[in-house]
Amino acid sequence: MANWIGSDQKLPQGRLILVSYVVVLEVILLLIGFWKLQIIQSGHFADLAEKNRIRTIPIIAPRGKMLDRYGRVIVDNYPSFSILLLRDDPAQIKRDLPQITSGLDITAQDLEQQLTEARDEPKFQPIVVKPEASDADLAFVESHRADLPELELMMVQRRKYPPDDFLAHVIGYVGEVSPEQLAQSGGDRYKPGDIVGKAGLERQYNDILTGTDGMRRIIVNSVGKPVRTLDDTEPIPGKPIQLTIDLDMQRVVEEEMAGKVGAMIAMNPQNGEILAMVSRPAFDPNDFAVRISRKEWVDLNDNPNKPLLNRAIQAQLAPGSVFKILESVAMLESGTPPPDFHVFCPGYGMFYGQIRHDWEPKGHGEVDLHKAIVHSCDIFFYNVGMRLGIDKLSYYASSLGLGKLTGIDLPSEEPGLVPSEDWEERVYHHKWYPGSTISLAIGQGPIEVTPIQLVRSISGIAMGGVFYQPHLLKDFSPVKTVHFPISEKTVEEVTDGMYGVVNEDGGTGHLLGYPILAQAKLQNVQFCGKTGTAQTISAKGLLRLTASERHSFGYNTWFVGFAPKQNPEIAIVVLVQDTHLEAGGVAAPLAARFIKAYFEKKYGQPIQELEAMASPAKSGSQSQASDAAPAARNQ
Repeated sequence: MANWIGSDQKLPQGRLILVSYVVVLEVILLLIGFWKLQIIQSGHFADLAEKNRIRTIPIIAPRGKMLDRYGRVIVDNYPSFSILLLRDDPAQIKRDLPQITSGLDITAQDLEQQLTEARDEPKFQPIVVKPEASDADLAFVESHRADLPELELMMVQRRKYPPDDFLAHVIGYVGEVSPEQLAQSGGDRYKPGDIVGKAGLERQYNDILTGTDGMRRIIVNSVGKPVRTLDDTEPIPGKPIQLTIDLDMQRVVEEEMAGKVGAMIAMNPQNGEILAMVSRPAFDPNDFAVRISRKEWVDLNDNPNKPLLNRAIQAQLAPGSVFKILESVAMLESGTPPPDFHVFCPGYGMFYGQIRHDWEPKGHGEVDLHKAIVHSCDIFFYNVGMRLGIDKLSYYASSLGLGKLTGIDLPSEEPGLVPSEDWEERVYHHKWYPGSTISLAIGQGPIEVTPIQLVRSISGIAMGGVFYQPHLLKDFSPVKTVHFPISEKTVEEVTDGMYGVVNEDGGTGHLLGYPILAQAKLQNVQFCGKTGTAQTISAKGLLRLTASERHSFGYNTWFVGFAPKQNPEIAIVVLVQDTHLEAGGVAAPLAARFIKAYFEKKYGQPIQELEAMASPAKSGSQSQASDAAPAARNQ
């Protein structure tokens, strides 16, 4: 027994050798691991260590300002703070989610959705969880630096637009970059959360207005509190743009169109510069300056008055009797019928087996071209249209600028429509009915124009066939011009007729505008124009309705004009939609007051500074008096 206890116990030789190999292998693996960590991956872990102590915060570049033609500020910026969420530690964010949402008064669903949308972005890129931080939000972030290090503040420059809806459709608005825009840029131009132009000039000139963001690097301690700023890369602000808009004239059109549905545009026929443009109803761009709520966006889109529609360039409507001016050019230039063509107007006429009535039941008697323009005689232009035919009407209307884009520097312009035999065959698969030519002759039927097309067309006619590209950027270049030669004789006869519309007794503009149009007869200024009315439902359709139902269908009334008569320097178009007065006189007085204001300013009226400019009036009291014109249907 004692011998057994005292005997030496030895490990088998094979097991000892195995243990030795295992020890050597572990040492080799440790050495390889140390070599990999310290040599191969040293840069990677150095970066991680750096990120643990250095935080990078973007410095957002302010967008460029918008100025009017005299350098007065239209769109500016104001300083604000956004709250960022750093996504380096997803586990910590998950733990702190209830505290963050409660403290910042945001829903967990919204925050989780933002995190989901940003999951494919690099983790070091923060996301904006609250674009416009309140004083309470700022206090919450500052007081929770230690326990919520993933929250950070970022100073931004927000857009400051004119009050209410002043110049809304021209300026447009900004918003967060969409997934589609991110995809189109390939990730090089934009990143999630960037603010870009979404509509109007903000979108058209986004690349000019957008600056280059800077960067701030700060050292933070173990709880995320800033200790020291390392360096700043200063942002490069966006470039300002100067517009052709005259704020004084813009204020006039805004006030004239207050409470109405339609559009008003004033343009220089000699170069295409837009001095004023308004579309009503509109929206407040300031609602988009931060982040518009989904409910507000849905309300705007579902509004039956379509406040997001820029009627100045997107409303495609029948021009009514304004089309007679283009038809007159077609008649005189083609010689069909001859320039001395006369008709007798008893108030009705037979065309292609159908009786057509004039707007004036008593008729106009013996009518030549001048009287036809001044009194807007339907029977005369029915006869002219029948003799011209659809091909010539379509050719001249298209050549004079209808049914095609004007090229104005605003997004989403609509082309309108000028019908033709080919169009009828292509769309409806049958030949053009000659009776449709009669409707087209007075600007009804399947023809659609936009206000910007009409003001360009009338301007080009007054300029002898030189049609300038409308534009809003002051140094827009090159301005494209279209030349469609019109003889001096044609220009003279047409402008004489348009002068008579406003100034002669019985002229539709003079009759329906009452004495307000006479006020536009400033010294050495001759105002020329043409009224137009288009039904929003056909005459046959109206006959099928009851009296109460008919009241819900109004008229679209137009007025186009320019001044002075020779070498005009200002042209204007006015559209008032859904009025129950069957008269172009609804639109004519608005144009007259604008022309009056324009020349009063030119001849020494004081220019109101932007700082003193009142918000656009919301009531249409100034315009309502002239809207009480006679309800006789006037073309």
